[in-house]
Amino acid sequence: MSTDLWLVVGLGNPGPSYAGNRHNAGFMVLDVLGGRVGGKFKSHKARADVLEGRLAGARVVLAKPRSFMNVSGGPVKALRDFYKVPVERTIVVHDELDIPYGAIRLKKGGGDNGHNGLRSITKSLGDKEYLRIRFGVGRPPGRMDAADFVLKDFSAVERRELDLNAERAGDAVEALITGGLDAAQNEFHAS
Repeated sequence: MSTDLWLVVGLGNPGPSYAGNRHNAGFMVLDVLGGRVGGKFKSHKARADVLEGRLAGARVVLAKPRSFMNVSGGPVKALRDFYKVPVERTIVVHDELDIPYGAIRLKKGGGDNGHNGLRSITKSLGDKEYLRIRFGVGRPPGRMDAADFVLKDFSAVERRELDLNAERAGDAVEALITGGLDAAQNEFHAS
């Protein structure tokens, strides 16, 4: 096992038609982190785009699966196996309906709360104790179906804060790596 390496996975759907969707919040945060690490994401045989480097003083592999969200578990497991990263050093960044837009929450383990990307990862890893950075996208308005809502682009009002929120989620990843879960939760759950 590589005990000093972190695997940070951002969830989303591949292709330009999904780029601005709420479901792609994980990809947006990984792009922020990629900018901090420096370099370009490169294609990996695990069906993901990866960038290796240093973040917050730690060795990291940043990854964006090239599979669709609902089957992202295969690439995540392949990356974890390839890099020999233990589950407790695996961080998944994803959109979260049950958190208000703009809020960032961190947790370890737990259920998938209807999130098919998380369900796929938990099933593929055979373990749900990975770390999660939950990027709040809020609930759909009225009676809109949740699946339709997450596949829509962020609204014009939401986009005004989107870059700042993605930066804050990136800060949460760094805080998790440097200070651990409890300290990062204390910092980000207060806001």
